[in-house]
Amino acid sequence: MTTARKSTEQGAAAGPLALRPIDRMHLARQALGDPGIELEILRMFESLISSHFADLRETGSTSERLHHLHTLKAASVGVGAWSLAEHAYIIESEIRAGEPFSSERVDDLAFCVEEVRGFIAGLVGEEGDGLGQPFGIA
Repeated sequence: MTTARKSTEQGAAAGPLALRPIDRMHLARQALGDPGIELEILRMFESLISSHFADLRETGSTSERLHHLHTLKAASVGVGAWSLAEHAYIIESEIRAGEPFSSERVDDLAFCVEEVRGFIAGLVGEEGDGLGQPFGIA
């Protein structure tokens, strides 16, 4: 079982807070509890997913698609964006298994990317208010 899949299953049992696009408890641990670091991680993550997703949509190369999907998956696991990681994992696995590139799956991934970007925009718009709160409760 992959880290993304394992984390998704664990998050599902965590209750309503697990429904957020980013697991704030995981992010806080990654940032050593520092709200300023959390904010910087989120800003970098937003830039990374925007760039790699745009490149994924534009390329026709299988190796480049795999690169962008793997990067999206790994970065998402790092910040606790479990749904985004899971969607990238599924597409990556299908391509590696020889299945055709699915525009429908990419549309699902696009929804996750926009959901995460919107969540980050809300947090960054608050200029970090609530980032250091336990369980991400502002």
